[in-house]
Amino acid sequence: MVATMLRTPASWFADLDRLQRELDRGLAGFGLPVSIRAASGASFPAVNIGSTPQAVEVYAFAPGVDPAQLEVTVDHNLLTIAGKRELPAQGKEQTSYTEERFGGSFRRVISLPDDIDASQVEARYVDGVLRVRIARRQAVQPRRITVN
Repeated sequence: MVATMLRTPASWFADLDRLQRELDRGLAGFGLPVSIRAASGASFPAVNIGSTPQAVEVYAFAPGVDPAQLEVTVDHNLLTIAGKRELPAQGKEQTSYTEERFGGSFRRVISLPDDIDASQVEARYVDGVLRVRIARRQAVQPRRITVN
């Protein structure tokens, strides 16, 4: 009881933060979104998204995926990366202690800015990393005006 009385409000917030992380981890197992801002850490493939004045670049980390099994589409400012990853089959006598990689189908949808040009998309898969470059429309790119 004394330990409970000595707890500070800061420790209450730490407990709430721990509870939030546990709920996030539990909901991620059901494929439910856990945050408005970003997908959970369990999303596959993991992505890095960057932007330049000329293009939006997405790097999707998908090791062990056959490039022929990847499907990349852009529709209504949504980039969809879908595919299938095959894992080696285990023998009947093999016992698994932990399995952190999954095999099977996956799908990741990323919202893109309004100024992209869906007709200028490049996708390359090298060493387990899918790089998708979507050009921005020329009309919205900044340009220098000469003053006479």
